[in-house]
Amino acid sequence: MSQGFDFIIIGGGSAGSVLAGRLSEDPAVNVLLLEAGGSDRHPFYHLPAGFAKMTKGIGSWGWDTVPQKHMQNKVFRYTQAKVIGGGSAINAQIYTRGNAQDYDDWRQMGCDGWGYEDVLPYFRKAEDNETYENRYHGKGGPLGVSEPSAPLPICEAYFDAAAEIGIPRNMDINGEKQDGVCYYQLTQRNVRRSSAAMAYVAPNKHRKNLTVKLGAQVRRIIVEFGRAVGVEMLNGTKLHADREVLLCSGAIGSPRLLQLSGIGPADHLRSLDIDVVQDQSEIGANLQDHLDLYCISELNGPFSYDRYAKPQWAAYAGLQYLFARKGPVASSLFETGGFWYADPDARSPDIQFHLGLGTGIEHGVATMPQGGVTLNSCYLRPRSRGSVRLQSADPAKAPLIDPNYLQDPLDREMSIRGLKLTQEILSQSPLSKYIMAERLPGPDVKSDQDYFDFISEHSKTSHHCAGTCRMGVDDNAVVDTRLRMNGIDGLRVVDNSIMPTVISSNTNAAAIMISEKAADMIKSDHKMQMGEAA
Repeated sequence: MSQGFDFIIIGGGSAGSVLAGRLSEDPAVNVLLLEAGGSDRHPFYHLPAGFAKMTKGIGSWGWDTVPQKHMQNKVFRYTQAKVIGGGSAINAQIYTRGNAQDYDDWRQMGCDGWGYEDVLPYFRKAEDNETYENRYHGKGGPLGVSEPSAPLPICEAYFDAAAEIGIPRNMDINGEKQDGVCYYQLTQRNVRRSSAAMAYVAPNKHRKNLTVKLGAQVRRIIVEFGRAVGVEMLNGTKLHADREVLLCSGAIGSPRLLQLSGIGPADHLRSLDIDVVQDQSEIGANLQDHLDLYCISELNGPFSYDRYAKPQWAAYAGLQYLFARKGPVASSLFETGGFWYADPDARSPDIQFHLGLGTGIEHGVATMPQGGVTLNSCYLRPRSRGSVRLQSADPAKAPLIDPNYLQDPLDREMSIRGLKLTQEILSQSPLSKYIMAERLPGPDVKSDQDYFDFISEHSKTSHHCAGTCRMGVDDNAVVDTRLRMNGIDGLRVVDNSIMPTVISSNTNAAAIMISEKAADMIKSDHKMQMGEAA
């Protein structure tokens, strides 16, 4: 092989960036980070409101789902990041960790070391929280976490409206309790996006033992005699890993590359004329995601950020951000939301809200010509399970992504309940001075069949996919509790694909936590230096 490294990290997203920063703290090891996408130099990757451009194709692989057979064959745009920083470079910067019970559930499934008290120190280690330093939050970590800088008065009215139906205000949904509506904390520093690449890679590019290659797509992982020994690039170059190959390509990318490497369900691989290296039926199975529904109300005045879509207002917004770090450019546009119950008997909140300070912010979502607000809801603990499979042995072909939304009838029922909750909140009197009328779903949607027809047309992914390289202690688990690939030495998977069950919130903070914890495991296994590099 043409070149050797101690560790090769495949994927420069949230998890891969963390590993690159942490493993290269030991000057005695050489670390290579490979990212198929390009740089994050474009301003959209740094301005908080740049998120509005991201689900429409910038920095993305451009993939779609297969037709969803339980949603009238709807095809979803399925944004997967293709840029250094990964999802953390293109998301809405919302910093939520899930519910403590999510991680305790993992522990109860046999994943010792992954309970809430086990993972909390790694959330704190990552954080440089501008507001809190306590049992739940840390300061001085690489990742900027801050309060929204540009909320609008309608946000406070939203809190008052939620209170009208019994949903309280919660000042820290990552603290003692998750229940309630809130301003989300954001992965920002100084009113700029704090992606994992900006937090963990950019400050450490001077390290002689860290090599970062962009536009570097891996064709396959090379396995010899039961051990991962390196990677083959699209151009045929082979790179050797003396210690480990670390796969960090996400819940879609990781199972995709494993299958392209001959690791996965044998019958499926043989059907595509891929030589089987290891038969592992669970790779690409267990896909979970949060289905996002939305209610859109038209406003009776300029109370959201919609008017800034017009050129003259856009220019004003740019100046406002440049000189005051305020206004729409300073907003992630979805920095208000919260957690509540579709099922009153649920063990913890099972619905999440995101209040969009405008309309048409994300791909496929309707725009109100006179301006409006969008209140999203998603059911947080879906029972439906999907898959990631290959359509071809050609690495240029998109994978077959099937979230299998609403396969379980409970998911359909709870999702509709969540949508009705958004309608109820937006109809309360504290919002009446802002809202002209609900436009979607609107008054004609009444029966549960009407609601199902509506969401089969008007819904989207929450971008929270997980579970396709499941961690566990059973014979079918893809990785063990130290994230080592079962059956292949020298290979770990470190990203949200290892989640046994998707957490009850946005997933980016968890990806960073998983990688922080994995970095310590790897350092311990290889007796590496644990402290910061000089």
